[in-house]
Amino acid sequence: MFQLGKTIVSEDIIEKDFVCNLSACKGACCIDGDAGAPLDEAEAKILEEIYPKIKPFLRKEGIAQIEKQGTSITTAFGELETPLINGADCAYVIFDEKKTALCGIEEAYNQGEVSWKKPVSCHLYPIRVKDYSEFSAVNYDKWEICDDACSLGAELQVPVYRFVKEALIRKFGEDWYAELETVAKEKFDK
Repeated sequence: MFQLGKTIVSEDIIEKDFVCNLSACKGACCIDGDAGAPLDEAEAKILEEIYPKIKPFLRKEGIAQIEKQGTSITTAFGELETPLINGADCAYVIFDEKKTALCGIEEAYNQGEVSWKKPVSCHLYPIRVKDYSEFSAVNYDKWEICDDACSLGAELQVPVYRFVKEALIRKFGEDWYAELETVAKEKFDK
């Protein structure tokens, strides 16, 4: 672990390799698990505002759950998340012709219907950020469904932090990312 500003960062994000391999995993991170994508309050408000524009991109099952549960939910622990369909699929997930899970929000973004790409927690994956009162913990979330992404990342020699560069800049800013690159360079130049 090392500190960058008000973040404590796991060295795994610079030591481990990762490149999503959707052709292998079919977007399993959007449909496996028992929780929705983590959201902050601002993101929950954005989802509520843009829902009418993203609704045409969603599956009927997702629309039904969003209209039943809301555009976001609050867990028993008081945390905000995207709602799920039958305790599994994110309510915002859609599928392409190859049955690969994609994000309906991101599809609306790609089509120019909204200016918000998707929740930053999704954009950052496999990095998870946990905010505490004095700092944020930035960790690599190792999940066996991403084994193919780890293999592809190793083959292409792309560390996790480079794979999610855009999302890290979105979350922490350009200066923070430049500091992260400096730490990574120093670590591997020794």
